[in-house]
Amino acid sequence: MNRHNYVAVDLGNSFYKAIVSTNGEMTEYSMPNAIALFDEEFYEKPYDDEDVLFGDNLIVEVNSSALHEKREIFYIGKSAARQRNVSLTSFNNQKVDEDRTYTLLFGLLAHHAVMSNQSDIDVFFDIDQLAVSLPTTQYKERKDTLKSRLIGTHTVYLHKVPGMIAPQETVVRLHIKDVIVGAEGACAYLALTRDEETLGVKDEALLQDSAKGILIGDLGGDSVDFVGIKNNKPVASIEGEPFGINQFLDHIIQKVSKYELYKFDSRSELEEKIVAGQSEWYVEPFAGVKKDISKYIIPQLKSLAIKYLEHFDRVRNSSNEIKGAVKYIAVGGAAKIAESHIREAAVKWAERGRPIELFFPPNMEKLNVSGLMILAKLNQLKNNPAQIEYTKTKG
Repeated sequence: MNRHNYVAVDLGNSFYKAIVSTNGEMTEYSMPNAIALFDEEFYEKPYDDEDVLFGDNLIVEVNSSALHEKREIFYIGKSAARQRNVSLTSFNNQKVDEDRTYTLLFGLLAHHAVMSNQSDIDVFFDIDQLAVSLPTTQYKERKDTLKSRLIGTHTVYLHKVPGMIAPQETVVRLHIKDVIVGAEGACAYLALTRDEETLGVKDEALLQDSAKGILIGDLGGDSVDFVGIKNNKPVASIEGEPFGINQFLDHIIQKVSKYELYKFDSRSELEEKIVAGQSEWYVEPFAGVKKDISKYIIPQLKSLAIKYLEHFDRVRNSSNEIKGAVKYIAVGGAAKIAESHIREAAVKWAERGRPIELFFPPNMEKLNVSGLMILAKLNQLKNNPAQIEYTKTKG
């Protein structure tokens, strides 16, 4: 298993989370889902080479049959989030059809390839198994299209690479041999029940609970995906909902801009501040002037928590397949951010006679990408049966 290169990427509306296994060595990434068109005329070098992380200054140009528009140059991730023309995800974005999906994904993979081969200006990176996710609303109808667009060779030009001599350009050729697509939420269940190294079952109790029913609410940036599990298999009839944390982040950004005269570069800047804890919930609109913004954040997180539980309640009562579920599991980065407020709201629901006892697993913000890595390894085993005995022996 360790002789292969595995890549798992959760294509989140707020962040792209990735785990890359290169010959057994694991690396994790988290990149804001942000993109901005690059214009050489207005480019100013924003760093000294010694002071900047390469991943914070990604400027990419992708040549691939997966894209509709060819050879545009973009800032992606953190570098895009600092630009005035930054493009964030739109409501109900269709990931399979949008060039930004492939630009961000290939750019992230190219960044990893260069970090693993820093002495080369022409880098080749073979990926034996790539696992990516789609929301349940898009998964059934679009997974085959996504897979066909990803398999093959894609060329990425990385511009303005820190520490390199002019023209500061590196070319990365990504060769993706096989792709498997997972449904958001269902991948989280896989991570909860299987060990990432041995691929064996690690939670027998949860497996037994699935016989009666489990409901997973994956709360993300622009959607909440509910996946029902029955007898260890996803119930496909439960669809995603157009609801997520981004609308609440946007409301906070608007309020802070209006009343505190401070403009966040992007949602990711605000989200990172919220994750850091309440001690960081302030802004500095002017040098030396600190403004507390908790009064804008807390009401929005409370509102998010209430609406999340409302969606849970509606889904558990409307789906015949999952009625009588014995466990409700909260997953996703947004659920992690609002956990304390969701718990508080759940107490009030119980007092009104409609209890929703949610389970908040450890690392809930990473479960989807961890499940995708497991999916990649399982798919490799399925395609190469000779490795199964080796894995059993190792486990």
